[in-house]
Amino acid sequence: MSSAARPALPDNAINVDGRLGLPHRVCAMSETRASPAFRPLYRQVRDLLVQRLIDGSWTPGMMLPSEFQLAAELGVSQGTVRKALDAMTAEHLLIRRQGRGTFVASLEEGRILFQFFRLIADDGTRLFPESDVVGRSRGRATAAERHALALEPAAEVWRIERVRRLGGRKVIVETIALPVARFPALDDMKTIPNNVYALYSEEFGITIGKAIETLKAAGARPAVAERLGCETGQPVLIIDRVALSLDGTPVEYRVSSCLTEGFHYRSEL
Repeated sequence: MSSAARPALPDNAINVDGRLGLPHRVCAMSETRASPAFRPLYRQVRDLLVQRLIDGSWTPGMMLPSEFQLAAELGVSQGTVRKALDAMTAEHLLIRRQGRGTFVASLEEGRILFQFFRLIADDGTRLFPESDVVGRSRGRATAAERHALALEPAAEVWRIERVRRLGGRKVIVETIALPVARFPALDDMKTIPNNVYALYSEEFGITIGKAIETLKAAGARPAVAERLGCETGQPVLIIDRVALSLDGTPVEYRVSSCLTEGFHYRSEL
């Protein structure tokens, strides 16, 4: 049978040297649809394509090959490729533009930024946050930073301290901890941009895939109150965030103290 007439692969196809191949080409797969380990073919394709984001083969803003081209390359049906791309689009990794094609998402895009920014005005208005860097330092990781970032006891981190404004009003004070080993040249950066996730992607090849946040209410500590211009002890929302790269590695630990008068945290489940 010619390659042009090759049938679509079954659901238990596996990754073989960057391609999806039949199980007998490497080893037999024991998983069945009834097995908890079973992974649909489109998820395997999705994982294979995400790897191209991780290794830099596909870069932010890049236009992807057509579904037909990807299907031919991977040896699967266009429907399987479409389902994989749909999943990546739902994860904000890709953007579909009507009549133009599918593109790797750029973290400069407002809607991508808002994926990771959940504080909005009480009237529902989404305001674009502005940031002032008020401190930058390097030091040995604290116990909390080591735990969040899975670091060794002697590991060092960069700490970026920022005040963020919404509608011109100081609302957030935050400290961002980054492993020095993953961001070795951060001290060479003269300025830290407002959108640090774009910085991670463009300068260090690290794309944030998701974040895990823990929220609690507390009183503003003196240093936080001073930077926010509020009273010590005034209620604030504390957001602890661990951001993970596309391969699931924790790469950022962020603690934000937020004033909530006129604002609230919104999560869509």
